[in-house]
Amino acid sequence: MTDAELNALLDVRSENEHIEFKEAKNSFHFEKLVDYCVALANEGGGRMVLGVTDKRPRKVVGTLAFELPEKTVAGIHERIHLKILWQEIAHADGRVLVFDVPSRPVGHPLHYDGRYLMRAGEELVAMTPDQLKRIIDEGRPEFIDLAAKSGCTEETVVSLLDVQGYFDLRKRPLPSTRTELIETLVGKGFVRRDKGSLTITNLGALMLAKRLTDFESVARKGVRLIVYDGISKQKVRAGKDTTEPKGYAVGFEGLVNYAFDQLPASEEIASALRTTTHAYPMKVIREVIANAIVHQDLSETGTGVTVEIYDDRIEVTNPGLPMLPVDRFIDENQSRNERFADALRQLGICEERGHGMDAVVTEIELHQLPPYRFRLGARHTAIVLSRYKPLRDLAPEERINAVYQHCVLRFVTNQITNNESIRDRFKIDKKNSAMASRLLGEAVIATVIKPSDPQAANKLMRYVPYWA
Repeated sequence: MTDAELNALLDVRSENEHIEFKEAKNSFHFEKLVDYCVALANEGGGRMVLGVTDKRPRKVVGTLAFELPEKTVAGIHERIHLKILWQEIAHADGRVLVFDVPSRPVGHPLHYDGRYLMRAGEELVAMTPDQLKRIIDEGRPEFIDLAAKSGCTEETVVSLLDVQGYFDLRKRPLPSTRTELIETLVGKGFVRRDKGSLTITNLGALMLAKRLTDFESVARKGVRLIVYDGISKQKVRAGKDTTEPKGYAVGFEGLVNYAFDQLPASEEIASALRTTTHAYPMKVIREVIANAIVHQDLSETGTGVTVEIYDDRIEVTNPGLPMLPVDRFIDENQSRNERFADALRQLGICEERGHGMDAVVTEIELHQLPPYRFRLGARHTAIVLSRYKPLRDLAPEERINAVYQHCVLRFVTNQITNNESIRDRFKIDKKNSAMASRLLGEAVIATVIKPSDPQAANKLMRYVPYWA
């Protein structure tokens, strides 16, 4: 590695799952190095760079750690049976030591002393059961490629799948022949040819089924919508526990419209015109339902996406735990089901990669709603949206989360967070700017944001997320 290549490496925006910087001026614990190699290997491989500061702007400080790197990598191999390469750079500002860590074998998570490690921010943590399962399942057929119904004729395929709905979503005319129609579905992976007959895949059923219950493998994966009277589960509104029968693509617009119609709303009559104002904007409802569908763990059986509407909130739950820390959903994106998500994107069901939560936060701020929050169960993830509350009624945790989400949104859109932007977020009058300062102060104390320049004057103070 040349000095120029090293300098380019120092300019990466942030440490991610493929690179880790450590100062290690005098030493670095060998066992900790092994742990980092395990985590990097589990995440696809990467580099461990010693002798460099881990905060931007990064600079070389030099390291005295591991004077005999060849002995170090031999010790690592002895412990985790992974061949690590090393490079030593004699930089003008000091010695830099780089360990190149390869990816773990396909389908085999790596461990050290029984600990399957990954990184979460700057910390090493145990891999979740969901992540371990995903690695172990590598190389096996994906759920979406398995057969939902085999031995089909062309007539059977057309009777079970909403092919007209598919071509409507693609804004294309229905093919003039059934054979051409089937070839289109085969090309998209919705159907495949098997020994003289046709097989509808789970992907085809999930996307285009006229009735999901026609397919045993996906019969329980329809989106369930429940409307409650009040703020608890004690009483379901009459007839308001339903499950969308259609596949996700062909049934999505109807599902979202039905959910929107069930939301709490207020009506105003002015100049003989009746205006209905819903408690939540349509775009938010659309995005959170789409995200739940996209990021669900399709391998979970007997459960599916659930939308629950209460008088004071909406909860949208999907099977599976997230692959990213919940506080990084706005600025990061990692899909559990990339091909499944891509099929939904092509049909306009979900946003382009990484824009979903940006849009949710934008709409939340525009309509002055409390921040969203996530609740993690043993095997489920739920997003909770709350109805409007004035600033004075927000709990301390809600105020802090609102400031954090605002700061992340501003950061990823190359805008600054300061007193003025917080006043705009909460519609605080300029004469009450001290209130905005207190909100920023609460978030700094909670360590979710930090000053970009701690030495700046108060009027020039700007803030970034804690991880920036």
